[in-house]
Amino acid sequence: MKTKGSRAKTVKQVAAEIFPRLGLKANNAGVFAGEWFGSGPVIEKCSPIDGTVIGRVTTATPAELGRALGAAQRAFLAWREVPAPRRGEIVRRYGEALRARKADLGRLVTLETGKIIAEGEGEVQEMIDICDFATGLSRQLHGLTIASERPGHRMMEQWHPLGVVGIISAFNFPVAVWAWNSALAAVCGDSTVWKPSEKTPLTAVACVKMAERVCRECGVDPAIFSLVCGDAAIGEPLVADQRVALVSATGSTRMGRRVGEAVARRFGRSLLELGGNNAIIVAPSADLKLALRAILFGAVGTAGQRCTSTRRLIVHASIVTKLTKKLIEAYRQVRVGNPLDPETLMGPLIDLGAAEAWVQAIATAKQHGGRVLAGGQRLTGAARAGGFYVSPCLIEAENAWAIVQHETFAPILYVMSYRTLDEAIALNNAVPQGLSSAIFTGDQREAELFVSACGSDCGIANVNLGTSGAEIGGAFGGEKETGGGRESGSDAWKSYMRRQTATINYSKELPLAQGIVFGK
Repeated sequence: MKTKGSRAKTVKQVAAEIFPRLGLKANNAGVFAGEWFGSGPVIEKCSPIDGTVIGRVTTATPAELGRALGAAQRAFLAWREVPAPRRGEIVRRYGEALRARKADLGRLVTLETGKIIAEGEGEVQEMIDICDFATGLSRQLHGLTIASERPGHRMMEQWHPLGVVGIISAFNFPVAVWAWNSALAAVCGDSTVWKPSEKTPLTAVACVKMAERVCRECGVDPAIFSLVCGDAAIGEPLVADQRVALVSATGSTRMGRRVGEAVARRFGRSLLELGGNNAIIVAPSADLKLALRAILFGAVGTAGQRCTSTRRLIVHASIVTKLTKKLIEAYRQVRVGNPLDPETLMGPLIDLGAAEAWVQAIATAKQHGGRVLAGGQRLTGAARAGGFYVSPCLIEAENAWAIVQHETFAPILYVMSYRTLDEAIALNNAVPQGLSSAIFTGDQREAELFVSACGSDCGIANVNLGTSGAEIGGAFGGEKETGGGRESGSDAWKSYMRRQTATINYSKELPLAQGIVFGK
C-alpha cells in the first residue's frame, strides 16, 4: 500500500495500523486469545505476502468446543423467540459496523490471504450486501396457504428456526462465506458456531469481535455468533455433534465427502459448497475483447484460488489461434507482486502446499503432452521474498486428462478447441464438478441452449460474462461433486429453517383425508 510521495508500507506497518481499529489486541505473550475461540495450541499466522508473522491465535480444545456448542444452544432457545424483524435489525447493525471498517477489514483479508486490495475490500462489500439482503428477508420468511380437501379446514406451510448452525469456511473467502451463512442463519432465528480455516484465523477473530460488540450494544446474547479456531481436530467433533442441526461446509470435495457422510450418519443436515472445475466456451460470434477480460480475471483473480476460478477454456477451432495469441500477450502483462500495491493484479499463493500443487500440475500436464503457452515459472527477487509468487500458466491440453479433470487451486488455465456447440457443452459437462460455467456468444440460440436443460449442468451458467464473481441475490452453489448446496440469495434461507405443515380444523366434524371412513 502506497501513499503519495511515500514508500510502500510493510506488512507489519499495515497490521499495526489496522489491528487496533478492528479490536484486535494481543495479550502480553503476543497472542490473540479469548474464551469464545479457545485456549489450546497456538496458530502462528504468517502473511503469504512476505512470510511475516502477523499474529498468533489460540485454538479451541474439544472441551471448549463442547462449551461453545452448549452456549450456542442456549442462545438459540432465546433467539428463536425474538421476532424476525428484530433479528434483522441486529444484522442491519452489523452491516453498518462493517461499513465503518470496510477498508481495514479488507486490508486484513489481503494480509491473511494475499488477495489484492480491490478483492479484499470487495469481499467485505459482499458481507455488507448480504447483511442488507438478510435484513429485508427478515420480514419475508413466509410460507404458503394450501387448499384443503376437507371442509372447515385450513392448511398452511410455515417455517421455524432450525437450531445451531456449524459453519466451516475456507481460506480463499475468509469472511464473505461466513457472512452468507451467519446473516441468513441469524434472521432465521438460528445461532452459529464458526470454525474458520486455520490459514485465516485473524479475519475470523475480527469479524466475531465486531459481531460481539453489536450484540452487547443491543442486549443480545453474543453466543449466536460463536467462534472456535483450529484444524480438523476441532472440525470433526463439530460435524459429529448432535446439537448442530446444520453443517454448512465450504472447501474441497475431499473434505465435503467426509462432512456429508458424518452428518448423514446422525441424520443431520449438511450444506456443501465444494470444488469447481469451471469452463468458458468462446463461440465464433463472441465479442473477443469482452471474453478476453473475463477469461483473464476468471483465471488470474485471487491467484486462481476461487472455487469459481476459470480452469478450462473451450474455444471454437476457427478462432482458437487468434484468441490464444491475445491471451498470451495479456498474460505477459499481468503484474504479479505485493497485493498491498494498488498496481498489482495478482498476489501470492496462500502457502508452500499450494505452490507445490501448482508445480506438480504443470509437470503432469506436460507428461500428458500439454504445451505451456505462457507463464509457469516461480517468481523470486527481493520484492517477492518470503512469499509464493508464480506467473499464471496457460497450457494447451485435452479435457479427458486426469489432471484437467482435477481442480488445482492455483492459476492454471487449460486451453482446448471444439467444432460444434454440442461438443463444447459436452466438454463443459465432462468433469466431476458442476459449479460455474460460461459462454461468450453473439448468437441468441446458442445462449439459450447453453442455459437450457440440455446445456450446462452447473449450478451457475453465465452468458457473456465469466465464471468468477457472483451477486448475492442469486443462490450460490453447484451440482455433482460440488455438493448440491445453495448459499446466499434466492430461497437459500430455507436451508436454515425447518418446514412445518399445519392443518387447523375449525369445523365441528372430523372428516378424514382421501374420503376415508373409520368407524361410525
